[in-house]
Amino acid sequence: QVQLVESGGGLVQTGGSLRLSCAASLRTFSFYLMGWFRQAPGKEREFVARIGRSGANTYYADFVKGRFTISRDNAKNTVYLQMNSLEPEDTAVYYCAADLTSGFTDPKGYTYWGQGTQVTVSS
Repeated sequence: QVQLVESGGGLVQTGGSLRLSCAASLRTFSFYLMGWFRQAPGKEREFVARIGRSGANTYYADFVKGRFTISRDNAKNTVYLQMNSLEPEDTAVYYCAADLTSGFTDPKGYTYWGQGTQVTVSS
């Protein structure tokens, strides 16, 4: 059974940092494109970042503005999202997702999802 489990969320002040992790049970983790999405109360799920199979190719939403870094460790079946210079607008539930194909930035392009981890940035 496929499982993605996020961790690392929490409460942080404006300007602080968090590192999110997503542990995957996928048998062939390196075959999957991985993405991070987020969803704030009353809003639709939105794209944050994606990473290719080898970790060489990364893409970010415009609002990231160089503050976040997505990475993966295929030996550990884990994808990370390092978040620096956090702002109150970053408050949301953050989800990791996986797909065998391109994935792109549309949530509908991803087959497997974790349950999410809460990130709250206080002013």
